[in-house]
Amino acid sequence: MLRKFIVTILILVCFILQCCVFDAFDFAGIVPNLMIILTSAFGFMRGEKEGLIIGFFCGFLSDVFFGDILGFYSLILMYIGYLNGKFSRIFYPEDIKLPIGLIMMSDLSYGMICYVMQFLLRGRLDFPYYFTRIILPETIYTIIVTLFLYPLVLKINERVEAREKRSAQKFV
Repeated sequence: MLRKFIVTILILVCFILQCCVFDAFDFAGIVPNLMIILTSAFGFMRGEKEGLIIGFFCGFLSDVFFGDILGFYSLILMYIGYLNGKFSRIFYPEDIKLPIGLIMMSDLSYGMICYVMQFLLRGRLDFPYYFTRIILPETIYTIIVTLFLYPLVLKINERVEAREKRSAQKFV
C-alpha cells in the first residue's frame, strides 16, 4: 500500500515538474521528459510488470492533458516500461551507466515513434530537422536531468524496499 502511494505521488510530482517548472526552464521550447525517466527507472529497478503499470499511468496523464488520441502516449510508455523491465536482471544500484543508457535509448525511441506516428504518416518528411531540433535536444536535456533525478528515485525505491522487508519480517 505504501509503495502504491509513493509511486502515485512520484508520478504526480514529476508530471507537475515537467509541465510547470521545467516549462519555465525550456531551451528553444524543449523540456526534459520526466515521465520517461520515471517509467524507465522503475522498469529496470522493479521489473517488467511495474514498468508497464507505471508507464501506463505516466502516459495516461500525458494523454489526458496533451494528447489528441487517448491511449497514444500510454501505449508508448507501457512498452518503454516493459522493455526496460527486461534489464532488471542486470541492474545494479551503484552503476549509473545502465540507467543513463536505457533512459537515453527510451527517449530516442519515444521521439522516433512520435515522429513516425504524428508527422511521417501525415506526409511531413523532414526527419533531419525534427531529429536535430526536437528529438536530440530533448534527449540531451532529459539525460542531464536524469543525473539529478535518478539518484533521488533510487533512494526512494531503496527506502520503500527496506521498509517492505522489515514489514515482511514481522509476519514471519
